Amino acid sequence: MSNRHFLNLTDAGADGIAAMLADALDRKAARAGFPKGRADADAPLAGHTLAMVFEKNSTRTRFSFDMAIRQLGGTSIVSDAGSMQLGRGESVADTARILSGYVDAIMIRTDDHAKIEEMAHYASVPVINGLTDASHPCQIMADLLTIIESGKTLPGLKVAWLGDGNNVLASIVEAAGLMHFDVVAACPQGYMPTEADVARGKGRARIVSTPREAVEGADIVVTDTWISMGQAHAETKLAALTPYQVDAALMALAKPDAKFLHCLPAHRGEEVTPEVIDGPQSLIWQEAENRLHAQKSVLRWCFGQIG
Repeated sequence: MSNRHFLNLTDAGADGIAAMLADALDRKAARAGFPKGRADADAPLAGHTLAMVFEKNSTRTRFSFDMAIRQLGGTSIVSDAGSMQLGRGESVADTARILSGYVDAIMIRTDDHAKIEEMAHYASVPVINGLTDASHPCQIMADLLTIIESGKTLPGLKVAWLGDGNNVLASIVEAAGLMHFDVVAACPQGYMPTEADVARGKGRARIVSTPREAVEGADIVVTDTWISMGQAHAETKLAALTPYQVDAALMALAKPDAKFLHCLPAHRGEEVTPEVIDGPQSLIWQEAENRLHAQKSVLRWCFGQIG
């Protein structure tokens, strides 16, 4: 089996993403009705162990990856960076070399994207991005899976983004360039995505100043929490982003069959109102569960089993 790193969506490319999404749909359907802890019938990663390293708090990434490797027949070792020597100054490079001698793959959730690139450079096993400040590819794989399950096709889709030009938006834009859909993002001054992030969309992404312009005619409406873990200047940021809240009036400007996505955790009454996130157009619980199903296929792709 070949080792492949999954640091950004471009690592897999359009064909790899399509193969992973098809695999995720098939595997999810095949285990319908199973207890969560039962391995898939074919247990394709039996004997494999995934190391999970967390430098940031996590609910969905931690539980979904842990269950993903179990359902594929493997096992996991979970550690917070603070309880490792990594948290006491051991280098990322040395950690990568050491873990590569113990486990078959490494998933890390960290702050600086440079760390995961260094990890991948020195590791001799696949490295997976569980989140960095630059991108969140596993979340977007779950989002694409959820969109397809809702009956929509990706090419030509209009995705509206409201709020901060953050790492999640960067990965949605990257997906748009690969899978040929359009992203229109409404972001306030001071919270725009970088030119480099917009360029990832290969002409499929544009930034607008008004929420109305982003949402009109959209198939999918997406937002994210405004204040991420450890961010300072929260009051200033909240004031800038308040006009970008997704409420029922804004949602009504999208297509009648539009769906709402949010990667969670959510702050109801800030980036989205309760009537939208808990309403009939919201797919957030399906989206959250799909982290598990999408990441199982990411793991299989990393080991060269698909794509």
